[in-house]
Amino acid sequence: MDTKALRQKILDLAIHGKLVPQDPNDEPASVLLERIKAEKERLIKEGKIKRSKKSAKSSDTPHYPYLLPNGWEWCNLEDIVSFGGGKTPSMDNKEYWDNGNHLWVTSKDMKYSYITNSLMKITDKALEVMTIYEKGTLLVVTRSGILRHTLPLSILEKPATVNQDLKTISPHIQELSEYLYVVIKANEHFILKEYHKDGTTVDSIDFDKFRCLPIPLAPIAEQKRIIVETKRWFALIDQVEQGKVDLQTTIKQAKSKILGLAIHGKLVPQDLNDEPAIELLKRINPDFTPCDNGHYPVGWIETILGELFSHNTGKALNSSNKEGIFKDYLTTSNVYWNKFDFTAIKQMPFKESELNKCTVTKGDLLVCEGGDIGRSAIWNYDYDICIQNHIHRLRPKIDLCVPFYYYTFAYLKENNLIGGKGIGLLGLSSNALHKIEMPLPPLAEQQRIVQKIEELFSVLDNIQNALEV
Repeated sequence: MDTKALRQKILDLAIHGKLVPQDPNDEPASVLLERIKAEKERLIKEGKIKRSKKSAKSSDTPHYPYLLPNGWEWCNLEDIVSFGGGKTPSMDNKEYWDNGNHLWVTSKDMKYSYITNSLMKITDKALEVMTIYEKGTLLVVTRSGILRHTLPLSILEKPATVNQDLKTISPHIQELSEYLYVVIKANEHFILKEYHKDGTTVDSIDFDKFRCLPIPLAPIAEQKRIIVETKRWFALIDQVEQGKVDLQTTIKQAKSKILGLAIHGKLVPQDLNDEPAIELLKRINPDFTPCDNGHYPVGWIETILGELFSHNTGKALNSSNKEGIFKDYLTTSNVYWNKFDFTAIKQMPFKESELNKCTVTKGDLLVCEGGDIGRSAIWNYDYDICIQNHIHRLRPKIDLCVPFYYYTFAYLKENNLIGGKGIGLLGLSSNALHKIEMPLPPLAEQQRIVQKIEELFSVLDNIQNALEV
């Protein structure tokens, strides 16, 4: 379920008068507009707001985008609200900040529909040079990089000041606050597209255009019904989204559990007819003495990675190492968990003597040395490629099911045994990689384990994909 699209649909229905039924007994919006006009004149007369000049973007014969239900009226945002802004008190003046208790809202605080707190607060002294806005005032971010895709909008639940990246919207009748929130959020995409201000270093909203945003004004009684219904729907959507998050967490935990069972020989049954793992190692090292397999099943042995794989790292590009033929190579930025990103493939020269060490062929397991330490992927392509020095190339010395060891690395990473607790490495050196303890099941069991993991993971991935539709 696309919950974002569902939210937008609810908002669209609301501003088109289709979310709740109209009531012919409701006081029409034309009467509400007259009340707003009278209240505006009162506020001007009392000096609480200034009479604003007609916006340059306004028109005497405005064009409105669609027909409204009976009892509704079109108006511009500037007709029914007053606007304000804020600033940042001098950070060098401790009297403005030390032990402050007045909200000072910035774009960092604009994460919720209702503002009840702020990361930073100002003092009574700072309040002398600031404007404080009352509960019910709408705040909108008009200058921030986030405006490329989102228009942060909130309603004050407590009096607050704001910084220069925000504009305030104060309805002349406070009852309008929540309805205006619905209208502005419904027009979010339109505002971001049509009111985007060009020619600045920081993304911003052309506020002269924003002031003229067409407002489909419903009767005040219908506004209240719209708000109740919108909140009811959004609460249900919140539950769905939380359910999705919980299910995604469960999927992640299930995969981790599957890997744990696999690595400890509990995912598939053992088969006494399988060739014991010790025989695999004796083919390359007849004198191999296995460790105490302890918690592993009969037929398994515990060894170290260096007994199972030969490993090399690639080439480092530097000023004294520029001879050879230019070839494509992988960096750690190309390697993800069991997949590769080929959007940016670089080239550097490789001498003939370097190619054997630095070339990856089909079936090699690649492990990142730094960054996301231990991040691994199997090269399953029919062509070769080179690697840089921060990637380990693991190539089996004996018959192994390489995907089993990919999943082993995934398990070690998931349990902080690489780059965290356990090995505790800041970087996975060749020596440290060599010494990592590894389980070695019989080859046939390795294959059965991988088959079962992929079967179970496929089911979980299908569920995950369904959540993202």
